[in-house]
Amino acid sequence: MNWRFVVVLLAGAGALFAESDASKRLQAAASAFKEVMDTPDKTIPQDLLNKAQCIVVIPGMKTGAFIVGGKYGKGFAACRKKDGVGWTAPASVRVEGGSFGFQIGGTATDLFMLVMNEGGMNRLLSTKFTLGGDASAAAGPVGRETQAQTDAAMTAEILTWSRAKGLFAGISLQGATLRPDDDWNRDLYGHDVNNRDILTGKVAAPAAASTFEADLNKYSSRK
Repeated sequence: MNWRFVVVLLAGAGALFAESDASKRLQAAASAFKEVMDTPDKTIPQDLLNKAQCIVVIPGMKTGAFIVGGKYGKGFAACRKKDGVGWTAPASVRVEGGSFGFQIGGTATDLFMLVMNEGGMNRLLSTKFTLGGDASAAAGPVGRETQAQTDAAMTAEILTWSRAKGLFAGISLQGATLRPDDDWNRDLYGHDVNNRDILTGKVAAPAAASTFEADLNKYSSRK
């Protein structure tokens, strides 16, 4: 297996993201989320979104699948505030891992994750965790009114979806790792700040987060 190719591929993706502006990527995350939620019957189920503790959006994740799959994506997470009203400021995260069923060839895919309970939130607040290993994860159901009465959806800490070339579906992210991205947090907030402080509501949201925050509030609520 051509491991050298995969290393070069991921290094190139890392360089691309390093040159990106975090605030622009945050706008891309907001746009990806809005587009999915505005698509009738092909969306994150409303009842699950309303119950979620946190959400993660990775816009335009880069993928290469040539014998050995490679993935590298950066995006943002936000959690419910302690009083249940509104969302915290966004914290930058990155996801990495081996192949998990993407199409053969390079493609850009939007990823969406819902953290459904306190256990999953604690994983998100850690320095690194593995989906399907440290945290139980399952492919999320699709549909605005879906009740998601499957064993996986009812017990998983994290539910996951993807969107590529207009196709939105639940996807398994088994084996992928998720960790904070300190560089993008520094870029977005102008100083060093960690994800735990951001996601527990100790950090005020920057102006660049206004659209992302507004969309989260628009499409989700506590019932």
